[in-house]
Amino acid sequence: MALLTIVCAGGLLFDDRVLVGSPIWFKPFKFAISFVAYGLSLAWLLSHFPPGRARRVGWWAGSVVAMAGAVEMVIIVGQVVRGKRSHFNHETPFDEALYNTMAVTVVILWLATLAIAVLVLRARIADRTSAWAMRFGIALALAGAAVGFLMTQPAPGQQRGVSKVVGAHSVGVPDGGPSMPLTGWSTTGGDLRIPHFFGMHALQLLPLAVMVLMALAPRVPRLRTERVRLRLVQVASATYTAVFALVTWQALRGQPLLRPDGATLAAAGLVLAGTAAGVWAALRSTGPAGRPVDGGVRNSRETEPTA
Repeated sequence: MALLTIVCAGGLLFDDRVLVGSPIWFKPFKFAISFVAYGLSLAWLLSHFPPGRARRVGWWAGSVVAMAGAVEMVIIVGQVVRGKRSHFNHETPFDEALYNTMAVTVVILWLATLAIAVLVLRARIADRTSAWAMRFGIALALAGAAVGFLMTQPAPGQQRGVSKVVGAHSVGVPDGGPSMPLTGWSTTGGDLRIPHFFGMHALQLLPLAVMVLMALAPRVPRLRTERVRLRLVQVASATYTAVFALVTWQALRGQPLLRPDGATLAAAGLVLAGTAAGVWAALRSTGPAGRPVDGGVRNSRETEPTA
């Protein structure tokens, strides 16, 4: 998959074709990078399983994820070579067959990830902070992947069995209109790729938050206590879930990410306030040296020997 990423990058450099308002190699390039990150995250997660049945089942489920992703990438790249859309394409029986194959591989990939999620929920992971990040991360990744199923529904004016294209990324506007640089997300309507992306990459970002806290712990006394790090990761997980719900709601209302209305801004303000309060409460639970603020003196007195 990493090699395919390089191939797609070369396509971006040397192939100037455009499809649906975007460089034709942009989609496979993004998908290849995403699959690399997704696969590495699953491998890291499965490495925390102790030897035994759970690790074996996880290895097989991870292999299914890798194979399903490989099949999908072969179809996407093949369609790019042909100059055709890979997603939502019902133009010819062959195009439709390829798209239906991709639909099957996505379902298989989602179910295999669900199996890994069940194993993660049942696994005994010594580091509670890492365990929390893994469990929330893979749950949000499943939710983000499920947003992709919303894209397969007919957009206004489309009919199954009649239209050459059935399904869309954008909401309220046609695909291929004005878009943000790098991401390609619509700037004139809602875009379901935003919650899809945001949810799926929780599997990388929440464990990354744990790593950042661990790296800062030697320099920041308050972070040396596992309880504080756990609470901060819990706050991060709750915030991530709230933002995921917010961008999903925003996209479904046909609203561009960078043009929020009053309701979206109000909801974002509540999320921000809740996050600030959560961080304050988590950090306040210990003193500068990592000892409990309340009861520190009391506990020391209680442990003094009596005459």
